[in-house]
Amino acid sequence: MLDMNVKIVDQVQGELREAAWTLYSEAFADLNALAVQRHLMYRHEFDDVMGDARIAKYLCLDTDDTVRGLSIYTNELDAVPLISPAYFERRWPAHYAEGRIWYCGFVATQADSRAATAFGELVTQMYLTAAAQNGLIALDFCNRTDEVRHMARVVRLMLHRLSGDVKAQRIDEQQYWLYEFPTAA
Repeated sequence: MLDMNVKIVDQVQGELREAAWTLYSEAFADLNALAVQRHLMYRHEFDDVMGDARIAKYLCLDTDDTVRGLSIYTNELDAVPLISPAYFERRWPAHYAEGRIWYCGFVATQADSRAATAFGELVTQMYLTAAAQNGLIALDFCNRTDEVRHMARVVRLMLHRLSGDVKAQRIDEQQYWLYEFPTAA
C-alpha cells in the first residue's frame, strides 16, 4: 500500500481540480438516485467551492500526487450553503463567536482498496484542526449512508480513537414524506 499524506489548501485549480471533480463526482453519483436531497453538487457549484478560500480543501494524496480523497472543511459557517449559521450561534454562542465550530461538507474517496486509508487520513487531519482549538465538528449524511455504511458510528469510533474521549449528538434531522392517493382516480 502506498503512503498517503494530506495537503490542506484554500483553492484547488487546474489539473488538480479536474482530478478532484472526477473523484468527487464518482464518489457521490450513485447517491443521487438513493437519497431525496441531492448530494452531488453541479459542476459550477463544485468549482465555486474549490475556489472559495473560506473553505479549506483537504486533499489526500499518494506518493505520486494522485488524489485518493478529498474533503471540505470550514469554520466560516456562512460559506456553507444550506446550513444555518444562526442555529450554531444560538446553540454554542462562545464557540461560534470564537470561530471554533467546524463544518465538514463532504468526504469523498476513490472506490478502491485505499479508500479506508484515505478516509482515515482525512478524518484525522480535520480532527487535529478542530482539536487544536477545542472546537466542535458538525457534518451531515443521509439516512441511506448511515444505514449502509454506519457513518455515525464509524466517525464516532475514529474520533474516540484519536481523542480518547468524544461525545456525539444528533443535532437535527430532516424527514421527507410522500403522500399517495391510490383510490382517488
